[in-house]
Amino acid sequence: MDALTVHRLHFAFTITFHYLFPQLTMGLALLILVLKTMALRTGNEHYNQAARFWTRIFAINFAMGVVTGIPMEFQFGTNWARFSRAAGGVIGQTLAMEGVFSFFLESSFLGVFLFGEKRLGPKAHWFAGFLVFAGSWLSGFFIIATDAWMQHPTGYQLGPNGEILLSSFWGLLLNPWIFWQYLHNMIGSVVTASFVMASIGAFYLLIQRHEDFGRTFVRLGVIAGSIAAFLMVFPTGDGQGKNIAYLQPPTLAAMEGLFETENGAPLAILGQPDVDHQRLDNPLVVPRALSFLTYQRWGAQVKGLNDFPKDVWPDNIPILYFSYHIMVGLGTVFVGAMAMAAFSLWRGKLYTARPLLWMLMLMLPFPYIATTAGWVTAELGRQPWIIYGLMRTPAGVSPHVSSGNAIFTLLGFMGLYTVLAMLGLLLVYREIDEGPGHVAVN
Repeated sequence: MDALTVHRLHFAFTITFHYLFPQLTMGLALLILVLKTMALRTGNEHYNQAARFWTRIFAINFAMGVVTGIPMEFQFGTNWARFSRAAGGVIGQTLAMEGVFSFFLESSFLGVFLFGEKRLGPKAHWFAGFLVFAGSWLSGFFIIATDAWMQHPTGYQLGPNGEILLSSFWGLLLNPWIFWQYLHNMIGSVVTASFVMASIGAFYLLIQRHEDFGRTFVRLGVIAGSIAAFLMVFPTGDGQGKNIAYLQPPTLAAMEGLFETENGAPLAILGQPDVDHQRLDNPLVVPRALSFLTYQRWGAQVKGLNDFPKDVWPDNIPILYFSYHIMVGLGTVFVGAMAMAAFSLWRGKLYTARPLLWMLMLMLPFPYIATTAGWVTAELGRQPWIIYGLMRTPAGVSPHVSSGNAIFTLLGFMGLYTVLAMLGLLLVYREIDEGPGHVAVN
């Protein structure tokens, strides 16, 4: 296996594992703030206890996110040195702001939120929760701004030696790619948190323990999840799809398995891309739907891969195609599942509808799968570029780190992260087993 492939696998592994944690904490930050708002408005201690329970789970995930996030920063230098040298003057801005501004805001006030409730009083404690939420969502913005620049570079100029220099700070932060990607990503984190909260609530109702909290968790999870799942599809998913259609058209063609340019292009529901023969095998399609969804005209032309040079095709079209369809398919399932649960909640029957409670409980892992598939789509779709249109991925790798060195560290990370995963699951299991009532006020 060549060094480039190993470096890509290494970063893919570490960032995929890391993002299991922030996607929950960013969404939970909003839901915890909702619980604290309900406690402040009603004076009901029940909501404070619920918020304390989820804050402890938030803290475990936050700690895991910090531990697994730090190595990724080092990987820019160890595995992707030429990329860092070329683009560090640009992406260093957003990554530094993420650390200095948002991370310290979130982490500082998380400590205050966890251990200062007695000292602060209800309103000040709510404000601490708001700052935790603001820090986590601001952190998401700076990370998305970094990735958005790699997807659609703006606000830069090339230096005399080919280095990439920042020419416009606001051009970097107001990149048109950011808006829909950021909203899509953050709404996705709310989907994850909502399903996790509803799942734990459903578990408590099914085993008939902590049932008051179970009803609260199910109600909040289903209401927030219903709204977020719909927003994931429209307008945020639609807006991000248009970003790709207008700014990365070869990526759109690969995601849809579209090899030939068509007027009135169909939307592929199922099928297997055959790159060698440049066709989609066993297709199940909706006629003309891709043209309409992309350009709002049933007969609009959508360019196929054959209209682009092969050296700008994404370099793993089958994985890109399947990851995209997994993301879209699960997103559709989420809308349907939450719609059924919301209808039953509206009728007042959800808390005793065991089939729906089982469904909510068993849905817990699927938002993680969908989010991972979404990020695989985004990052494979950008290939063969590490910075779209500016630097190809092979040009960004560290030239003096061999495949053997990279495999050695990858195996080490796999072993270490396996231990971390078991520790994280054990800590969360203990919190769920003990339940919301045991959490003391600090």
